[in-house]
Parts: sequence; C-alpha cells; structure tokens
Amino acid sequence: MRLRRRCARRCWIALVVLLPVVGFLVLVGCARLPSLEGRTASVALDAGQAMTTRLGMATAPLAAAHPGMSGVLPLRDPQAAFASRMLLARQAERTIDAQYYIWQNDLTGTLLLAELERAARRGVRVRLLLDDNGIHGLDDTLAALAGQPNFQVRLFNPFAFRHPKWANYITAFSRLNHRMHNKSFTVDNEATIIGGRNVGDNYFGATNGIAFADLDVLAVGPVVPEVSREFDQYWASGSSYPVGRIVGAPAPGTLAKLQERAGQIGHDPAARAYQQAVEQNDAVQSLLDRTAALTWAPTRMISDSPDKALGVQHEGQQLIDGLLPVFAETRSALQLVSPYLVLGTKGTQEFADMARRGVDVRILTNSLAATDVAAVHAGYAKRRKQLLAAGVKLYELRATGERTHDRDLAGPFGSSGSSLHAKTFAVDDRTLFIGSFNFDPRSVNLNTEMGFLIDSPALAQDLHRMFEQQVPAQAYQVILDADGKLQWLRRDGNGIERYATEPDSSWLRRVAVRLLALLPIDWLL
Repeated sequence: MRLRRRCARRCWIALVVLLPVVGFLVLVGCARLPSLEGRTASVALDAGQAMTTRLGMATAPLAAAHPGMSGVLPLRDPQAAFASRMLLARQAERTIDAQYYIWQNDLTGTLLLAELERAARRGVRVRLLLDDNGIHGLDDTLAALAGQPNFQVRLFNPFAFRHPKWANYITAFSRLNHRMHNKSFTVDNEATIIGGRNVGDNYFGATNGIAFADLDVLAVGPVVPEVSREFDQYWASGSSYPVGRIVGAPAPGTLAKLQERAGQIGHDPAARAYQQAVEQNDAVQSLLDRTAALTWAPTRMISDSPDKALGVQHEGQQLIDGLLPVFAETRSALQLVSPYLVLGTKGTQEFADMARRGVDVRILTNSLAATDVAAVHAGYAKRRKQLLAAGVKLYELRATGERTHDRDLAGPFGSSGSSLHAKTFAVDDRTLFIGSFNFDPRSVNLNTEMGFLIDSPALAQDLHRMFEQQVPAQAYQVILDADGKLQWLRRDGNGIERYATEPDSSWLRRVAVRLLALLPIDWLL
C-alpha cells in the first residue's frame, strides 16, 4: 500500500512539473507566421527623382566625369562611420533604405533610430529592414515607428513566438537557422554605406566591453542603384514581414520616450565624442561640395538572393558565385581579413593549393583571446597546421581594450579594438572586396550576404601595406617550429616574444576549444 502511495505521489509531482513544460512547448509549436497577403508594395526612388535631390545634383557631375565607375570612400574609423550615417540621414530628401542584421537598443542605436524618425516627420520615406534575431528590446519602438506616416519597418525571417524568442528554435530550427547578415544604408538612391558594421555601440566604438575593429565603405555612382535593387528584392521577399503583423501594439508614448532618451543621451558625457564626430565629419558635406576624396573605380555589388533564407539556392545568384572566379584568377598575392575563419576541408585545400602555386597568401583573423565566438575559433584552429605547412601566412589579432584615434597607435581599421569584425580581401594589388561575408560555412550556405568588388589598385595596395606595416605590430604571427608545433610570435620595439600556447588565454578556454573542435558542428559556424 505504501509503495502504491509513493508511486502515486511521484506521478502527481511529475505531472505538476511536466504539464507547464508540455503546455509551453505546445504554445510555441502552435505559433505561426501570419499571411503576407495585402502587404504594401514599394520600390526605391527612380533615377529621375533621385537626380533632383541635393545629393543627386552634387554627385551626378562627378559620376559623369568618371563613366562606368563609382566613387568610394573607406570608413575605417568607427565614429566617422556613425557620423556618416547620421549626416546622410539628415541630408535625405526623399528616401532612406536601411538593412541590418543587428540594431542594438543602446546609445548609437537610439540616436540613429531617432534620426530616422525625424527624417520621416519631415516627409522622407524610411524603409527599415531588420533581421529579427538582432533587435533585442526594440519590439515596442519598431512597432511605434511603423505606425508613423512615411515610416515602414519589416522583420526578416521573424520569430512567431516573441518571449522567449529562443524557444522558436525548438519547433522551427531549420527556418530560423538562416539569417539576413546584409548591412546597407542608402539615401535618395544616390549614396550608400555598406560593409561589416551593424548598428550598435560595439560596432561604433562606444563601449567599454568588446569593441570591434571594422570596415565600411561610402559609395556614390552606378553601384548605388545596384544596392537599391538588392534592397527591393529583400523588402519584397517571402521572408520580410511588416512589424505590426509580428509584434503587439506598442505602449502609449513609445515614440516620445525614444526622442526623450535620444535627448538625454545627447547630454551624456559618454556621447560627447559622437556629437563631436557628427559636428566635425565632413564626408557628406564634401559630397555636396563635390570635394570628397573619393576613389573612382569600377565597382560591382555581389549578393545572395533572399531566397537563400528560405533554403533555396539559385545557381549563379549567390555571393560565393561572384567570389570564386576572383580567387581562381589570383596570380601573385592575396591578403584576406575575416573575423570568423572556418574553411573546412575544401576551403583549406583551395587556400593551400593557392600558396603552393606561388601565391603570397596572408590571412588575418582573431586570436582566441580576441574572438567573441570560441566555437568558431575551434573550427579555424584545427586547420592551422595544414595552412601553415602549405605556406599560408597566418596572423591573429591581439586582444586589447585600448581604443585610440592616434594614427601611429591605431589598429588596422582605425581605432584599435578588442575584436576583429571587418570582412575584406585584396587580390593581386588590384581588386578589393568589402562586405558582410565571413569565410565560414554559415556565410556560404546559411546566411545571406552582400559586398562590393572594387577594381582599384590604390585601395588594394592600401590593404597590402596594412599587412606589411600594421598587422605585424597588432597581431601574433602563427608559425610552425622545426618540430611542426605551433608558435605565436609577438613583435614590438623590444624584439620578438614567442609563445608555445595561444597567448592571453586561460587553459580552460584552450581545453574548451579543443573539445569543440572534435564536434561535427562546422556547418553551423
């Protein structure tokens, strides 16, 4: 009898514990995305209308003087990258199209959202397309913005169940594992900024935590309509949902709170450097004055089809299809910068073969101490010896919390940061790529990406010089010693310091990376 009572008691306890869990899973599983029927159609500003804007009238004569070329200006400094977006938004007369993987609810994210809201109030049509994975804490704000005239917000590949969002992976992992990694900010279909930066303090250097060394490019000319066409394809894709169909109605006064918070940030000493950057930045004004220090070069945008997020890959419509011919034609030198480097068996063999046929292959990625994703470092670390044995030169950015605007002390992409985030490469000192693409399986197979291929010897040679002059001072060079073991070399004014294990990392972190390297997870990285 006692045994029966004990068993009955345990059954009741299990039922009480499991029922909420089962109910929660059923609730998540029942959450469905809404219909896209009746979604408002819109397209980028056409060329004739764009020409009548201040930016259009200023840049048209410059483009006419350089037929077949686009004018590009690399944005290495994080504060200048932020200021350029703010100032372009202020100059907008007709349209702003912004597409991002991450938009953070922090100092710089708030200031830029408030600037977009002010642009909409003065009659500019704003279209904001954000990956739903990167908008933590912004549901109310985005819903409120979308309720304003001239302001449209769409979420790419959204999570049907809002809190907690991670629970959606239980029932919809295959779909949600595809993300929109693209990053662009286009004004009046006349000027655009694309590159590696998302919108947030750690991308613009306004943080005491991880600060990313990153790279964007400001462009005008015929490449801009290419970016706009890409935006239109994503905006109209089967993965883009009006925010109001995904999140609930915003709390009253949400927009007032946004502008109030932006005003408070404006008086915050921490924001002073960004206020000064906006006041002092002349990149946009120089465009209007036709004095901008642009490099004019044939520039082509390459990107993934938005269908990739639906698990559909069209031959010839993927970013990697545009990159492979460039690598196949490499003859003398390749300098590659990628924060996440997971080449896999095939990619490793291709880079090794390139080095064996005499190409000077140099790669900069994050050290274990600098990376923000240890699992990705594990996918890279297990390929190091094979790459080095073939003659590839490997450099790993050292972690540092110091950030400076002194050119003599700055890192490879402007202010030095604690983690590399730029995605760029140069081929044969003639072609430069800048974009969102990481050299990992996720960028190739899962996420959507975009970037520019710029045929400019001057810009390509800038990256070459960076590897010659700055990288050795900011990164460890990884080599194989006489016994085939890894060593890390740190060069400074006092000579060369050698390390037999990954520098600035704990034994526990190193062990974790070795264990992760044993798992079959490269396809997720």
